[in-house]
Amino acid sequence: MRFLAALFGGRARLRWLHLIIGGALLMPYFLVGTVLVGMAGGGEQLFSSLPAQFVAFGLALPMAAVTGFFALVRPLSVAAARALCGVPPALLADGPARTRQARVRTAGWYTLHLALGGIISGATLALPPFAVAVIALPFSAGLRETWLLDGPEALREPWALALAPFAGLAMLLALALAAAVAGEVLARRAPVLLGPTPEDRLAAAERRAADLAVRNRLARELHDSVGHALSAVTLQAGAARRVLDRDPEFVREALTAIEETTRRTVGELDSVLGLLRQDGEPDEEGTAYGPGLDALGGLLAHCGVPVAYEREGGPEDPGVVDPVVAREAYRIVQEGLSNALRHGGGDAASPVRLLIVVRERERELMILMENPLGERPAVARPGGGRGLRGIAERAVLLGGRAEAGPYDGVWRLTARLPLTTADAAGTADRAEGRR
Repeated sequence: MRFLAALFGGRARLRWLHLIIGGALLMPYFLVGTVLVGMAGGGEQLFSSLPAQFVAFGLALPMAAVTGFFALVRPLSVAAARALCGVPPALLADGPARTRQARVRTAGWYTLHLALGGIISGATLALPPFAVAVIALPFSAGLRETWLLDGPEALREPWALALAPFAGLAMLLALALAAAVAGEVLARRAPVLLGPTPEDRLAAAERRAADLAVRNRLARELHDSVGHALSAVTLQAGAARRVLDRDPEFVREALTAIEETTRRTVGELDSVLGLLRQDGEPDEEGTAYGPGLDALGGLLAHCGVPVAYEREGGPEDPGVVDPVVAREAYRIVQEGLSNALRHGGGDAASPVRLLIVVRERERELMILMENPLGERPAVARPGGGRGLRGIAERAVLLGGRAEAGPYDGVWRLTARLPLTTADAAGTADRAEGRR
């Protein structure tokens, strides 16, 4: 039963169909081959001469191989192999063949598919009618008179006629066996010839890395935006609850701050979710999404802690700083304020100190934040929390650096960023040159 399933089961039938498709694809090349043979002197005996047919078949295969070098042949071949050959999808490459190695492999596969398909298709067209006629010989006098009139005398013997049905069935079984073997050959060769090349694997790894980078960036955006908003809202709500009966004016201010914080955060979430709907791609202009340094005023006014803000160096025009850098600087400040809310011990007498310095000569933007240590441990945890790690990642991705830790009785966060992404590239090039 297993043998019959291998010859006539569902997978065998699909592979047989795959071979028939290969034979159909071979036909245009075969017809051109027959024309060439006819021009070379095959004449009227072209379609009745078996050697001439084999010559035309041999001429068709190189033409098919040339077609296999086209880039789009691979995705079509891969789709057919996945659907009909039973090859696991992970073993086959995706996309057109871009490299020379991939095109050579695809051409080899295409030629093999068409060659085996042409043979099996020809046998499928010719052999079953002949086998059925052989099976019917003992039961049809007309067939015997037509087929055996000029044939060998031995074929007209009773024993030969008795064996004719078995011979016909053997022919059909041999055809099924040949189709199964050819299908298995194609299935085993598919991962080798249509599988990913080292360049394909590298491109897939780069795509996965890019997807992970986008996911990490969106995770940082959500963490910084939502985390800061929740910390500020929690602080304001807790303070308002404690003085609810004694200071209605303070409660009113706290509720206003909560409203402003949540409204701003909803806008930022819309930006991030809009990016998610675009599959993580930037907008048409390639600009950064999210607020920049020009939005610091609203952030500081409703962050939940008093902030002493100073800015030094550079013109007031926010366009001096690249939008991407400005966005990351805003997020770094936001995360620093979140840390101050969670761990700091700041009050009106000891506000958070924020200093932003634009150094055009050094092409550098420096962010300095200091707040009382409060409940923060005297020694920073290795790597810090998620927020500090996110700050470090933002700075490194821009070609800058960030440090955080206790300093002279306060918690100090320092970040140094290039003014533009071009400055970041120059910094990387100089570092590479020093190495």
